[in-house]
Amino acid sequence: MAQITKDMTIGEILRVDRNVAPVLMNMGMHCLGCPASQGESLEEAAMVHGLDADLVEAAVNQFLSEAATVK
Repeated sequence: MAQITKDMTIGEILRVDRNVAPVLMNMGMHCLGCPASQGESLEEAAMVHGLDADLVEAAVNQFLSEAATVK
């Protein structure tokens, strides 16, 4: 099962599973397509958007965990 960490870049996270995009967007990260966001860590992106990086990391990993059980 894939897992992400908050030190991974947004680009790396999206390469793990592009279906993570709606999870991030629903949390308020609407700039996933921005070239600058691709090199930004999840922790940096969370800080810019006023989000708790630990909660975002947990939400993405929960999504990935659930997606793995469906396959």
